Amino acid sequence: MAVFTPAPPVDAEAADAVRVGLGATPRGVSFGRLCEPAAWLAGAQGQVPARSPMNARLVVFAGHNSIAGAHYQGAGLSAFAPAATDEQVEELRTGVGPVSALARRLGVGVSLINVTDTCGPAGGIDTSDAMDAATVDAAFELGAKAANSAVDAGADLLIPAELGVGATTVAAAVMGVITRTEPVQIVGPGSGITDAMWKTKVRVVRDAMFRARNFASDPRELIQLIGSPNLAALTAFIAQAAQRRTPVLIDGPLVATAALLAERLSIDCRHWCYATGIGPEPAHRLALQELGLVPLLNLDIRAGGGLGALNALPLLISAVDLAAGEVAAVSRNLS
Repeated sequence: MAVFTPAPPVDAEAADAVRVGLGATPRGVSFGRLCEPAAWLAGAQGQVPARSPMNARLVVFAGHNSIAGAHYQGAGLSAFAPAATDEQVEELRTGVGPVSALARRLGVGVSLINVTDTCGPAGGIDTSDAMDAATVDAAFELGAKAANSAVDAGADLLIPAELGVGATTVAAAVMGVITRTEPVQIVGPGSGITDAMWKTKVRVVRDAMFRARNFASDPRELIQLIGSPNLAALTAFIAQAAQRRTPVLIDGPLVATAALLAERLSIDCRHWCYATGIGPEPAHRLALQELGLVPLLNLDIRAGGGLGALNALPLLISAVDLAAGEVAAVSRNLS
């Protein structure tokens, strides 16, 4: 069974030094909210000023959710057919599509992990468990190993992401239980669904939430009942990244949900996470609120695969570079 331990602390003094340095000059103050990503990264790196990431890596966890196929013949849950998961996986594998193109443009390495190959698809969470206990452990191990592999290969910034039709349904069900939010309030527009699809999705989330209603404070059981192998792998990935003292960018509702579960399993790992954006899904917003994370951007991006985090990365780098110059100038004046 996977064992989670509290995350090591970030360097709060380094983060505060960046905030103080930027707050000491009119120009530093004028940078506004760009102060925060620079301060966060300084705390994660334990140095002032922070250095720009040189080896960011996107790690995409792909997986099938049985609920997508089970309800596809009716109103469906998504604007995408279940086969879209395999199509998107093939895009990433062959280096085509928007995520691959943007990652190349930014010099970000990409790793693709097909969780279904190791753990199988998630069960139909409205009528059965997502997986058994052994599969939870296998998914946890897969995620932790992926984090270790990336860090061992030199990654200094990690971007976990998901691919899989039905991911927002899983996120809505899990966050609905954790926050005790009604299904009609937790289910969002997903991939751009019709009213009929939304009603089907609400019913699925309602039934899943009822099955897991007594496990709001038990992350592992919640994942097993109404999560997915993808969610389990992402949770362990984020927790292990924190153990390896490597900063993580959080993007999308399922990844944000995984970050919250990781925080519940590995206390204080949230300090190693930075929210790059917020989309239209209530589950995404609630997860970030529970984590105490303020998103950098609000672009209403619904796409998975880390597209939101990749778009935010240049802004993060700009913030670090701006802060570095200003903090260095303040230090020279003080000396």
